[in-house]
Amino acid sequence: MLAVDGVSKRFGGLMAVDSATLALEPGGIIGLIGPNGAGKTTLFSMISGFIAPTDGRIRFEGTDITSEEPHRRAERGIGRTFQIVQPFAGLTVCENIAVGAYLRHAKRADATAKAREVARRVGLGPELDRPAGGLTVAGRKRLELARALATEPKLLLLDEVLAGLNPSEIRDIIPVIRGIRDEGVTILMIEHVMQAVMNLCERVYVLAQGRMIAEGPPAAVCADARVIEAYLGHGAAARLKAEGAAHG
Repeated sequence: MLAVDGVSKRFGGLMAVDSATLALEPGGIIGLIGPNGAGKTTLFSMISGFIAPTDGRIRFEGTDITSEEPHRRAERGIGRTFQIVQPFAGLTVCENIAVGAYLRHAKRADATAKAREVARRVGLGPELDRPAGGLTVAGRKRLELARALATEPKLLLLDEVLAGLNPSEIRDIIPVIRGIRDEGVTILMIEHVMQAVMNLCERVYVLAQGRMIAEGPPAAVCADARVIEAYLGHGAAARLKAEGAAHG
């Protein structure tokens, strides 16, 4: 469905993403993890068309989309959420979600109906007619998810949709994400909440200092010495191994 081939992004002297490659088959939930500043959101921005890559190609369903505008990619079926949630505070929750629905539904009544349906799917049904500016952090995260879902994506890019939520809020939203996948939407998610990554993702890619350093099932990736070093620093894998042997 999605093929990212040797994609790089340079900002002046900084190589934010360095020859990153990943491939997604339809129908799964795939994680993209890595330390802060690894280049994960930059990679999302290149996939969704908000930033042009310095090098490399991006293909979606077999078509080269490397130079396409974001709205063209949205029309093809690539939706995304943003790490910093910025709802239209003066509009209602329903009106916010309808902004996304207008991509496929030109008539206001149709866009509003779609918005209401999506709101119920993500647990915002009771909030529909309230101002978006009054939502809690958890509510705003659900609204961001709903706005992207209203574009009826085939591929949904979730950028830290669980960040800032408490454990019970995370527990509540995990089934929502799983339900989206079950309805046929492929999900690529950036996430720091490792409990959620282990519960949700079939496969995980690890980005560190702009480079893909590991890929595979979550449990195997989390035990990879390169991944432990990327998160915890040089020598951490050996220290953990020694501690494990001592406790054993």
